Formats: sequence, C-alpha cells, structure tokens
Amino acid sequence: MSKLKEQLPALLTQVLVVGAIIYVALQLFHNTQANLEARNIASGFGFLSVEGGLPINDSLLPYTPAASYGRAFAMGILNTLFVSALSIVLATFLGIIVGVARVSGNWLVAHLAAVYVEVLRNVPLLLTLFFCYSTLLAFLPSPRMSLVPFGDIFINNRGVYVPRPLFQDGMGWVILALVAAIAASVVLVRVSRRMRDETGRGLHSGWMSLGLILGLPAAAYFLTGQPLEFDAPVLSGFNFKGGMVLRPEFSALLIGLVLYTAAFIGENVRSGIQSVDAGQLDAAKALGLSPGPIMRKVILPQTLRVCIPATTNDYTSLIKNSSLAVAIGYPDMVSVGGTIIGQNDQAIEIIGMWMAVYLTINLIVSLVMNWFNAKVQLVER
Repeated sequence: MSKLKEQLPALLTQVLVVGAIIYVALQLFHNTQANLEARNIASGFGFLSVEGGLPINDSLLPYTPAASYGRAFAMGILNTLFVSALSIVLATFLGIIVGVARVSGNWLVAHLAAVYVEVLRNVPLLLTLFFCYSTLLAFLPSPRMSLVPFGDIFINNRGVYVPRPLFQDGMGWVILALVAAIAASVVLVRVSRRMRDETGRGLHSGWMSLGLILGLPAAAYFLTGQPLEFDAPVLSGFNFKGGMVLRPEFSALLIGLVLYTAAFIGENVRSGIQSVDAGQLDAAKALGLSPGPIMRKVILPQTLRVCIPATTNDYTSLIKNSSLAVAIGYPDMVSVGGTIIGQNDQAIEIIGMWMAVYLTINLIVSLVMNWFNAKVQLVER
C-alpha cells in the first residue's frame, strides 16, 4: 500500500500529461475540420486519382501531363530517390578522398582539403545550390556550340545529352546473368573468408568475382545476339532530339548535394583515421607494407567503426536536404507536391505524404546502416 502511495503522484502526472496531449490533438483536429469546411475544401485522398495536368520535364518513367496527381507525385518520389541515391554514392567516394587528404603528409594537399571542408560546411546548402546552378547556366555554351567530350555525349546550357539504351529481346537473360554473377561472387567471398579464417590462406576472391561479374553477362550478351541498342541524341534546329538528357537543375542539385555532404563525410573519415592506434601503423610498417596497402587494408577498415554512425546521420540529412530542389526548379517530391497544393489546396494531405515518405526512406537507410555498423564492430571471442 505504501508503495502504491509513492507511485500515485507519478501516475497522476502521466495521466494528466496524456490527457492534455489528447485534448490539444482533438482541438487541432476540430479547428482544422472547421477551417476546411469554411473554405469549401474537401479532405481526403480522392484527388490523387484526378487528372493533374502537371508538366514534369525530368521523369524516370513515361509520364504525360494527362496523368493523375497520384502518378505525378510518384514521379516526384522517384526523382527524390534517384538524386538521393546517386548523391550518397558520389558523396561517399569524395568524402573518403577528402578525409584521407586531411591527414596527408603533403602540406598542400592537407590544407587544400581543410579549406574545402571548412568552406563547404560553413556555407548554407541553399547558397551552394544557387552557385552551382548559376555557374552551370553561365559557363556552358548553347546547344549549337555544345561541348563534346567523346562519342555522342553533348554538354550545353540545356543539359547533358547522352545516348538512351534500348533493350531488345534477350536482354532479360543478360540481366539474369548479372544477378547470378553477383550472387555467385557473394558466395565466393564468404567461402574465401571462411578458408582464410580456418587455414590462413584464401582464394583470390576479388579478381575471381570481378571476372564473374564482367564475364558472365558479357557471354550472355553475345550469345543472345547483342540485345542492346542506343538512341543517340542529334542536333535538330535549336535543340537536340533523341537520347537522354540530364538537365541543369538535376546536375546543379547533384553537384551541390555531393560537395556539401562530402565535406561532412570527409571529417568523419578524418576522425576515424586518427582514432586508429599508432601501434597498428607501426606494425604494418614493420611488415614492410607500403603506404597504399596500409591505408586500404589496415587503417580504413578500422575507421568504419567510428565513421558509420556519423555518416548515417549525413546520409539521412542528404535525403532531407534534397527537398531544396524546389529552389532551383528540379521536380522532386516537394516541388511536385507544392504544385499540387497550389492547384487544389490539399495542403494537409500533401504535407502528410511528404512526412510519411521522408520518414520511410530515412528509417530504411538507418536500418541498413545500423545492420552494417553491427557487422563491422569488434566482437569479443
């Protein structure tokens, strides 16, 4: 009884807090419903099946303005996923290079990397995007004066035009061969690792996997009669026709996100490298390893345990930062959703969809990175 009396004030406090939260939520709900009725705005998601009439220049799948609002929003989600995934990959590679450069013994390289990190981390991303976008438009030539780095690739102020791949009959076998080669490579790496743990000697799994991933699809490609053609862009009048185009808005967003996020990842890598015990470096030098293999095989693998948690935050921030695409006109999920709000005033539903999509993407990224982090942690035997 005395124990219940001691816990009673805490229980009453919790009940009051929960009751207050429910009361505020109900008030917000009723006020929202009243405001929607006063403005003759119908709530719900029925508008997603209505024809939208939204033009979207950058879409990964076939799309026309006659499509519904739901399909337009889906195109925005795909654009967000595409630019975010590509930015994560490129920012990771650039961040590793910057992080290694930060601890370089070369004075110039180390200080250039430090300047890059300090400048990019302390300038708002929005300004970086504006700078990249204005630079692309200002310095790239017109379509008739396009830069041609090689082949049928053309760069001008309307975008980067590249040949579009056209899959023919039999391409499915090539893709299947690639999937099979990747699966076989994973098994090969695991077998090699087990052999190395048991006998001290493993297979040359890296070269063997590379041979599988390149050789098996190549064999399937030639055996099925080379089922891949390309539609090259051709200058017609004042613009190009055919091929694929990466527009300046996409390129500016990609460059800005990569440069900005790589600065943070570079600092993660630098701190991870400096956390490795000096004895590890001395032992590697005593074995006669050169600086390159020491960095790749001794230092960088040990930095993962320090880098991954902070880098996970950077990945999720990059995905959320992609919403700034609306500032430079790239049709990501936020930009398309904002246009839908302007046409039919379904703000609450669209904002809820934004929140749900970003939450889902970031939770998936966090789960994958937490799984990877658990794999690289030291486990006591």
